[in-house]
Amino acid sequence: MMGLDFSILATSASGGRRGRMYLPHRSVETPVFMPVGTAGTVKAVSQEVLEALGAEIILANTYHLYLRPGHEAIGRMGGLHRFMSWPRALLTDSGGFQVFSLSALRKVSDEGVSFRSHLDGSSHFFSPEHSIDVQIALGADICMAFDECTEYPAERGRAQESLRLTMAWARRSLDHFRAHQHEVPWFNNLQEERVPLVSILRPGSEVRTQSLFGIVQGGMYRDLRRQSAEQLVEMDFDGYAIGGLSVGEPRELTMEMIAEVLPLLPADKPRYVMGVGYPDEIEAYARIGVDMMDCVLPTRAARHGLLFTSEGRLNIKGARYAEDQGPPDPACNCPVCRRYSRAYLRHLMQSGEALSGTLNTIHNLAFYLGIMERVRKSLQSEG
Repeated sequence: MMGLDFSILATSASGGRRGRMYLPHRSVETPVFMPVGTAGTVKAVSQEVLEALGAEIILANTYHLYLRPGHEAIGRMGGLHRFMSWPRALLTDSGGFQVFSLSALRKVSDEGVSFRSHLDGSSHFFSPEHSIDVQIALGADICMAFDECTEYPAERGRAQESLRLTMAWARRSLDHFRAHQHEVPWFNNLQEERVPLVSILRPGSEVRTQSLFGIVQGGMYRDLRRQSAEQLVEMDFDGYAIGGLSVGEPRELTMEMIAEVLPLLPADKPRYVMGVGYPDEIEAYARIGVDMMDCVLPTRAARHGLLFTSEGRLNIKGARYAEDQGPPDPACNCPVCRRYSRAYLRHLMQSGEALSGTLNTIHNLAFYLGIMERVRKSLQSEG
C-alpha cells in the first residue's frame, strides 16, 4: 500500500498549478477548497448537498471528535467515513490549533500539551503520538503532524521556541505514523463496500492508505519559516502545509509568508495553506501555487447573514432587502440563487428560522467551490 499520488496537469507563469491528488476514497482536483466539518458535519448542510455542490474533500477536527463521540468509538464503527456517511475524501487536522486556542486551559511541554476540555473541564493530554493514533482511528485520507500554532504578535524568542517544539513533534508524528499507518480501520471497508477503485487509483498503482502532511510554522519571521520548511522537506512528508496564518496578522503579511515558503516546498507534492481566507485571497493563493485551502469563513459568515457574491459581500439582514425579489447573486447558478429571493432570505434571518443558516451556507460554499473551479479551468487553459 502507498499514500497519495499527486500529478501536476498544467502550470502558469505566476506559479499556479492545476493538479490531481489520488487518495483512498477519491481523486481530488486541485487547487481545491475544503469545507470545514468540525464535528463530522459541515454545519447546517447534509452530505448529499455537499456532494451536489461538488465538494471532493472536507476537513474534520481531531480535537472535537476526540472529545465527542471519541475516536475509539468511531474507529470501532469503521472510521469517520462510514460514521458520517461520507464516501469522498477526508482530511483531519492534528488538534494543535484547537488546543492552541484554549490558551488558559493548556500547558505545553516537550512531551506534548495537557489541557482541559472546553465541554466539561476534564483533563486530557495530546502528544504527537496520541494525535496520530486518534487520526488513524478516524481514518482520514490525509492526516496532519502535531504542531504548535504561534500567536500573533509573538516575540522572536517565543516563535523560536514554538518552532523547536513543532519540528521535534513533526519527527515524532512521522515516525509514529510510519509505524502504525497500516492500522487504518477503513481499509477493509473499501473492499467490503466495493468502492470503485478506478476513481481513486492511477492506472498501474497500488491501493492507497493514509498520508501525513508536515506543517510549516515560524510565526511571522521569514528566516524561521525557511528553517521550518527546509527541515520538514528533509523528513520527506507526503505533503506540506503552511500553518499559523490568519491568527490576526495583516493580510499582506499572510501573503508574504506564503510567498516565502512555497518555493522551498517540493514541486511534486501538494501544498496546503491552513485556515484561509476571503474569496479574493483563496484565488490569489491558488494562482501562485497553493493546491489546498480550508476556512470556516463561508459557513460561519452564512450563519450571521453574510453572503459572498460576485458583487461583493452582502449582509442579508439589511432593511433594503425587505422587498428585494432578486436572487442573492445574479451571476450565481447555485440552488439558492436559482430559487430564492433576497427578501425571502432576509425574512428567514429576521425570523430566526433554521433554514436561514442552511440556505446561506449552501450559497457561500457554492461560491467558494465555484472560485476554485474557475481557477482550475483558467490554469488548465494557461498551461
